[in-house]
Amino acid sequence: MNHLIAFGEALVDMLSSRLGDNRQGPETFTPYAGGAPANVAVACTRLGLPSRFLGMLGEDYFGDFLAAELTAHGVNVSGVSRTREARTALAFVSRDAEGERTFDFYRPPAADLLYRIEHVPAGTFSEPGLLHLCSNSLTEPAIAETTLAMAEMARRAGYLVSVDANLRHNLWAAGQADISLVTQLLDNADLIKLADDELTYLRADHPEDDWVAERLAAGARAIVITHGPGEVRLKQRDHETRLAPPAVKAVDTTAGGDAFIGGLLTRLAERYHDDWFRDTALLEDALAFACRCGAHAVTRPGAYAALPTRADLD
Repeated sequence: MNHLIAFGEALVDMLSSRLGDNRQGPETFTPYAGGAPANVAVACTRLGLPSRFLGMLGEDYFGDFLAAELTAHGVNVSGVSRTREARTALAFVSRDAEGERTFDFYRPPAADLLYRIEHVPAGTFSEPGLLHLCSNSLTEPAIAETTLAMAEMARRAGYLVSVDANLRHNLWAAGQADISLVTQLLDNADLIKLADDELTYLRADHPEDDWVAERLAAGARAIVITHGPGEVRLKQRDHETRLAPPAVKAVDTTAGGDAFIGGLLTRLAERYHDDWFRDTALLEDALAFACRCGAHAVTRPGAYAALPTRADLD
């Protein structure tokens, strides 16, 4: 597996100057390039795994900004389409004293929701690689159809499909994520990543072990469950690994999860073989590398700018 394709939203994180309960002075917002799938594409590229981003940007200032930032970080943007039908999405981000975020999204409408399967360039899945998706491209029927079709297209082409739940309930019209639709996407994945609170929401009244077993029976080869700065768990049919990430002082957790999954996918790609999911040593090594990447990212503000390079980790 020598390259990654990430599909979904690229947006601008408008990061507040205020931290925690400090309300002194005027509040300003600094634009940072973001969007979970775009972050993962940048994370992998910065770690040495060639990456391509597929998505739609508005023909506006922020669309130009994102395209330039992706390109500057080495991401292939030949699969990016532009539109005048909607503007590029914004997310206003506030942080508490521990760097944990709250989001106020200006989406929908937004350009990223207008990407369709016919926008995928010919030959995109001609060589096996990794495809990474998130649930934020499920929030409206047309983009959900595109996302599920892309997962199916990638699987037929021999791709390893990665899905990060990355739930943002305020992006959904009902005010909470559609459990059935998110689960449908998860069941198209080889590798699932989700936070423990996302697991709690998605499993509803199902016991955790039963819900995990259902996803593994549906086709997932590995499920990674994170808990902020706490223990990371890797669950498989006949194996479970637990790992404590490095302890750091968090400044901004915006890119932490994306740096984590970027590190995990990069390490898997470097050492990939057909029985990767049975290779305990490979998975444990990849998980440890991912934890280092996530820990580095939360010590810096913003998304792309916080994602580590190999030199940062060394």
